[in-house]
Amino acid sequence: MAFKNWSLISEEELDVQIAKAKVASKKADATEPRAASVRFDQISGLIVIALRNGAFLSFPPNLVQGLGEATPEDLSDVWLDGSGSSVHWERLDVDFDIVGLVAGIFGTKSWMSELGRKGGQATSPTKAESSRNNGKKGGRPKKALQQITSR
Repeated sequence: MAFKNWSLISEEELDVQIAKAKVASKKADATEPRAASVRFDQISGLIVIALRNGAFLSFPPNLVQGLGEATPEDLSDVWLDGSGSSVHWERLDVDFDIVGLVAGIFGTKSWMSELGRKGGQATSPTKAESSRNNGKKGGRPKKALQQITSR
């Protein structure tokens, strides 16, 4: 429940809301990934997040919305919130949820679509050869229609 005017909430109701928030926070800490540390590794060019369970998550900054044009100095100015649930780049005004990053969500839906579109346009000798071979066979294979049978 959200309150627009805090003067309208009683001390008792405030205590109830705080207790509920503490329970929700404990549950999230027990069930969701939390970060222990974060850094920009200039040698590999990767953002490296150490999770509390001992696993590591690393990714290139150009995959993340708002980090693609950042300098190494900007990328190194990174910090975690107190709970380890989000990572922040103050100078860049960029914030990400650890759960989302672990799930591979590196930006808004439109950002992710554009990233995928650019990746699909990438060319390589292997992709070109595959395309030529498919063309020799009559093009991309047609999807087989599934027959629905009733019993």
